[in-house]
Amino acid sequence: MSTIFEPSLSTSAMRPPLSSADAPSMADSLPSINFGFDELRDRMAKFTMRFDTFIEQGRKRVLQERNQFRMNVAELQEDQRMKKKDIEIMTSKSNSHQQTLAKEAAETNEMQAAIASLSVQRDAHLASKETLKQQIAETQKQIDAKLAAQRAYAKHLDAQSRFNIPELDFWTSTLCMEIEGAGQNDRLKFSYSHIDDRDWKREAFFELDTSKREYEIASCKPKLEQEKVDRIVDQLNEIRDLRLLCKGMRELFVEAMKV
Repeated sequence: MSTIFEPSLSTSAMRPPLSSADAPSMADSLPSINFGFDELRDRMAKFTMRFDTFIEQGRKRVLQERNQFRMNVAELQEDQRMKKKDIEIMTSKSNSHQQTLAKEAAETNEMQAAIASLSVQRDAHLASKETLKQQIAETQKQIDAKLAAQRAYAKHLDAQSRFNIPELDFWTSTLCMEIEGAGQNDRLKFSYSHIDDRDWKREAFFELDTSKREYEIASCKPKLEQEKVDRIVDQLNEIRDLRLLCKGMRELFVEAMKV
């Protein structure tokens, strides 16, 4: 569509006469236009703040969800590990139970075989009383011999016990050690002196619990490494020699006080 140019709307028609000095300029005659830059700038600033807040909240939410996801994965892995361990324990118990049943069955068969054998022997003994009497007499002789040997061994132990007190005095003097009750039944307290080169009067002690078949060290001062203490106690329970316990614990105390 063509536009017809109207001469009446040209700028030449709107230009004021050059001869009039007080006539208004063309710029003054233009209408005032408000583009709203301040309002637009304010709206953009508010939008930027909302957008930054949205981004920050989104980032925090993503971090929280990621951390929660990692925690959930860790919990699932831990649950899986525990269940696997439980399965292994149950499998081990099941295998042990099966072995126990098999062992009991074997023992039952052995006992039945032994009973059958004893029944045969009983019938044979009933058929020959004199042979049985001779066997009883021989067995009695063997019992008497064993009793005599036990009495001789008891005498030997009694004679040996007379040397225990001097030997104990020797070890307590050599190791600078004292043995006394710990205030409870079946518990002994072993106290050492001359442990610390910097302070000869500084003491160290441990308490030995003898209430069970396997001896245990209930407490000690100063504190020692549990692994080393357990090693000495295991040796004591294996060979039942208190000398190794007393000597080994003193060495541990000396080592601990050098630190």
